Amino acid sequence: MNSFQLLEQRRRDLLGSGKPDRQHSKGKLTADERLNILFDTDTFVEYNVFQNRTSSADKPASRDGVIAGCGKINGRFAFAYAQDFTIAGGSLSTSNARKITEVQKAALKAKAPIIALMDSGGARIQEGVEALAQYGNIFYQNVAASGVIPQITAIMGPCAGGASYSPALQDFIFFVENTGEMFVTGPDVVKAVIGEDITMQELGGADVHMRKNGVAHVRASDDRDCLLKIRKLLTYLPQNCDQLPDIQPKAKARWQRGIQDVVPENKRRIYDVKRVIDYLADSESFFEIEPEFAANIVVGFGRVNGATVGFVANQPAVLSGCMDVNASCKAARFIRTCDCYNIPLINLVDVPGFFPGREQESSGIIRHGAKMLYAYAESRVPKITIILRKAYGGSYIAMCTKELGADVVWAWPIAEIAVMGAEGAVKIINKRELKAAGSKYQELLDEKVQAYKDRYLNPYEGARMGYVDDVIQPQDTRRMLEKVLEAQLTFQSGQKKNRHGNIPL
Repeated sequence: MNSFQLLEQRRRDLLGSGKPDRQHSKGKLTADERLNILFDTDTFVEYNVFQNRTSSADKPASRDGVIAGCGKINGRFAFAYAQDFTIAGGSLSTSNARKITEVQKAALKAKAPIIALMDSGGARIQEGVEALAQYGNIFYQNVAASGVIPQITAIMGPCAGGASYSPALQDFIFFVENTGEMFVTGPDVVKAVIGEDITMQELGGADVHMRKNGVAHVRASDDRDCLLKIRKLLTYLPQNCDQLPDIQPKAKARWQRGIQDVVPENKRRIYDVKRVIDYLADSESFFEIEPEFAANIVVGFGRVNGATVGFVANQPAVLSGCMDVNASCKAARFIRTCDCYNIPLINLVDVPGFFPGREQESSGIIRHGAKMLYAYAESRVPKITIILRKAYGGSYIAMCTKELGADVVWAWPIAEIAVMGAEGAVKIINKRELKAAGSKYQELLDEKVQAYKDRYLNPYEGARMGYVDDVIQPQDTRRMLEKVLEAQLTFQSGQKKNRHGNIPL
C-alpha cells in the first residue's frame, strides 16, 4: 500500500470507526450528519482531523470524540464543533478539548459565529483532573468571545457536570426534546446524596430548561429541526459586534387597518401582544426567544423592511402583563444581547406594574427588576418605545422611557401613563372625602375616577410635558417605524461603541 492509498485507508477508518446505528436507534444523528445539515453543502473543512492523544494508544479513539472546523452557513463563514457520542461517548479528553479551544480561538480571530453541538458523557474519567481542567480552558474562551461573536449551543444529547456551564456562557441554547439532557449532577448522584429518584428528563430535559428555569432559549423536535432553526437564527445576527445584521429580502407587512382591533380599549380585557408584533414586523419574520419561560413578557427577533430588530413586549394574556423576577431577567438578557450585536429595540408597552406580593419581594424583585433598567440605560442601539395601553408606575420606566435612553417614544390614543390606575389613585388622593361620603361613596368614587382619567390618564399629558414624542394612530405605527429605523440605522452604521460581554442573567 503506497502513501496515497494509506491516506485513503486512514480516512475510511476515521469515518467508519463509530457506531451510527446506536445514534439512529435513539432518534439522534451522528456528528457528521449534523454538520452536513448545519453547513452549506460541501463547505465544511475539518481541523485537526487525525489529532488523538488518548492515554490508551493501543485503542485510539478516532477523531477523539469531537469534530471541529469551519464552513459557510447561509453563505457566511462560521465555525463549529460537534461532539461524537459514537466515539468514547463523546467524552472530553485533553486532546479533544484542545481541538475545541483551537476552533474557539479561530472563530474569535476571524470574528465569525461559532456553534457547539453537545452530545457527550462528560469528562474522560481515565484522564482524571487533566481532562477536567480542560473545561476551564473552554469556559475562558467562551468569556473571551462573549459579546464579540455570536455563540450558539445545541443540546442534542447528554451535557452533564462541568460541561453544562459552557452553554450557559453562550448567547443562545437550543434544546432537542427527548434526547437533550443537561444538569450539573445526574440522577445517580441525586439519589445517593438526597435519596430522590428522578429520571434524566425530569432532572434536566427540555421541559425543565424551557419552561421552569429559562436556561434554554429555543426548543426543537429533533436534530434536523434544531439545526435548521440555528441556521434561521443566524440570519438575524451579524458576524460580530463590529457589523450590522444583513438586510434580508423585503417581505410585505400585514395590512395595517386591523391593528387597532387587536388591543381592546377596556384595560381589563386581555389580548395576545404577538398579534401586534405580527402587524409591525415583516410577514412571518418573528423568531421568538424563550417562548415558554416568563411568558408575561415576549422577546424575539423580527424584521422591518428586511432589517433585523428586537422586540420586547409586555404580554397582557399572561399575568395581565405584570413584570416579575423571571420576566425582568429574561428581558434584560435579551436587551443586552441586542446591544452586543447592534440590533435596534422596539418596546411595546402595556404593563400595569411589577407583580406584588411576598414571594416576589423575597425573591429579589428589586434587584432583578433593576437589571432591565441597567440593560436599557447601558445599551447604545436605537430604541423605540410604543405605549399601546397601560404604562403604570416603575414598570413604565423599566420598559424604556426617554430617561433610560429611548430615542423615540410614541403612544396610541388609548394609552394611559400614570403612577397607578385611576381607581387606586383616587382612593389614596381622596381618602378622607370618600370616607365621609357615606351612602354616596360609589357615586363620588365614580365621579373622582372619571375626573382623574380626564386629567391624567391620557397620552396628551405626557406629550405636553415632552415625555411622549407623538400620539399616533395604531395603523400608522409600522409606517413611522420604517422611517425612524432607516434614519437610526444610517446613523448607527457610522458609529463605534464600547463593547460589553453578554453575561448570563
